[in-house]
Amino acid sequence: MKNDTAKKHPVKHIQKLLAGAEVEWKSLGEVGEFIRGSGLQKKDLKESGFPAIHYGQIYTKYEMSANKTFSYVSDDYAKKLKIADKNDLLIATTSENDEDVLKPLAWLGNKVAISGDMLLFRHNQNVKYLAYYFLTNRFQREKMPYITGVKVRRISKSSLAKIKIPIPPLKVQHEIVNILDTFTELTAELTAELTAELAARKKQYQYYRDQLLSFKEGEVEWKRLGEIGEFQRGKRFVKKDMLSEGIPCIHYGEMYTHYKTWATQTKSFISEELAKKLRFAQKGDVIIVGAGETIEDIGKGTAWLGDSDVVIHDACFSFKSPLDPKYVAYFSRTRLFHDQIRRHISSGKISAINAKGLSKVIIPIPPIEEQKRIASILDKFDTLVNSITEGLPREIELRQKQYAYYRDLLLSFP
Repeated sequence: MKNDTAKKHPVKHIQKLLAGAEVEWKSLGEVGEFIRGSGLQKKDLKESGFPAIHYGQIYTKYEMSANKTFSYVSDDYAKKLKIADKNDLLIATTSENDEDVLKPLAWLGNKVAISGDMLLFRHNQNVKYLAYYFLTNRFQREKMPYITGVKVRRISKSSLAKIKIPIPPLKVQHEIVNILDTFTELTAELTAELTAELAARKKQYQYYRDQLLSFKEGEVEWKRLGEIGEFQRGKRFVKKDMLSEGIPCIHYGEMYTHYKTWATQTKSFISEELAKKLRFAQKGDVIIVGAGETIEDIGKGTAWLGDSDVVIHDACFSFKSPLDPKYVAYFSRTRLFHDQIRRHISSGKISAINAKGLSKVIIPIPPIEEQKRIASILDKFDTLVNSITEGLPREIELRQKQYAYYRDLLLSFP
């Protein structure tokens, strides 16, 4: 931004620039020309050749503006396609949800081929100004009456052309873009800093956990899990069996998304009638997930410390032993544990391990008081990392809301 006023009081800065200037409200059809893309499918995309953008990539690959593509088509094929040029606004017109319909991409690169279900908007305005306006809450409300379709939601070129937008002088558009670009950069920088902080804390936590659970040869006794405890596999139930109340249950998928090192309550429940046919873990058991899409996640344990028994899925095992359950659960998340089970995991579309493989894992067994002390120390680290993990999305969401507020404020005209 050019001066302190623009930085500290962006709205006042824009109002000053607008003094005596007219802001016209025009339909998009008056502002420019819409050209529909054609023909290009994902299977046509290549790693080199003529730059190309498939409409689906606007949702998954691109932010609000770009000057380079992630894919290409052959030069000959590009001749059959619609070509966008620098400063065209690219718009995805089809999605499964209303929020993504008309997601914009300000194109700042050279010529690029575009697919169907996509429009290029050729105009003489600031392309990033247009893209920013497409993201405002006001524009989102304006587009809703024009969206059609049931499973696939879409908007037509003729309908889009009817929507009116504010057109301030180009000088004002440029200043608005400069201000919003700065907000975007600051938000991205903060997100990167918070993400790096989280990664550093997790790495530090993993280091101390592995150190606390490492013992020198002869310092403590080492035994196989199968020698000191008993594994029991759960029985199958499916997600549609899960209720908001009833008998507590743990589905194996929840072990990846919800449960941490220990738990006293479940997220889900099943009916009492179905529970009679299934298997339970008891207080003090460690629930270990035995199947998943990635080898790294298999074997993670959660100490069940709830007062009631809990039904477990058939892709989970309960482990009952005289060891401290939290100690075992923390050990199940160490590199040493996973290095041991890796050789016993069968790979395929779904990777899995059985009770026999888990039983072969060797675990260090210090006195029970030491097990509890180690678990208590790791609880403190766990709490710290989880508070950062939970706080990070909230902090990012807060910054994004602040950014959206200023964006909408800057782009609000009477």
